[in-house]
Amino acid sequence: MLELTDQELFRYDRQITLRDFDIDKQQILKNSSALIIGLGGLGCAASLYLAASGLGKLTLVDFDTISKSNLNRQILYTESFINQYKVEVAKEALTNINANTLIETVNQRLDDNKLISLIKQHDIVIDCTDNLVTREQINRCCFQVKKTLVSGAVIRMEGLLSVFTYQPNEPCYHCLSRLFGKDQLTCVETGVMAPLVGMFGSMQALEAIKVLTQYGKPLIGRVLMIDTMTMEFSQVKFTKQPNCPVCGNGNTNQVSQ
Repeated sequence: MLELTDQELFRYDRQITLRDFDIDKQQILKNSSALIIGLGGLGCAASLYLAASGLGKLTLVDFDTISKSNLNRQILYTESFINQYKVEVAKEALTNINANTLIETVNQRLDDNKLISLIKQHDIVIDCTDNLVTREQINRCCFQVKKTLVSGAVIRMEGLLSVFTYQPNEPCYHCLSRLFGKDQLTCVETGVMAPLVGMFGSMQALEAIKVLTQYGKPLIGRVLMIDTMTMEFSQVKFTKQPNCPVCGNGNTNQVSQ
């Protein structure tokens, strides 16, 4: 186990001072790893705050390049990086924020086998992607190896957040997503307000820290929904669906760990 240095103890003093957090939980963060999938608006904010908070290792997964239309909400990038790969630019930016955090990158689309292999190497997975198909893939693979998933999604002026730990009788992401309508729009089609992605990406980082350090009560079996047009917050409990094709009682798909 890597020990906190004197410089790190000073750097993270405001977190260490938190009641019941202290040095022990900061030490856990230093020895923890997170897999962040998607380096758009959510991923930029989540990775930034996890690096700044002292997480030991981040692996960034994305295969896209930076475009001008990204710059209003993807805060790790600037004009000079247009057409460069997001993961490489994000790695440099995050290293400048905290050189103590090891940053690794995966610049490709992953099939289930490759994704599962990568998930196994990390303590937690953070889904910052922008489409339902990829979210369902991530959920399916996390369920197979029972790796905790922090899921966030935003569109227009609305967002939702939940945590999945895949314990017996707990729901998976598909138990929630099957309640959505069949025609899922994207931010490209409907737009999204820039600060909203920062807001939810930051909350994804916060939920990840809570899970990793067993601090507070994560959003397990609950979904937080925020309509920022009116600043109305709502929280809904949802349960495991017995006939869910991913985690339901009839599912027998397993992957060796």
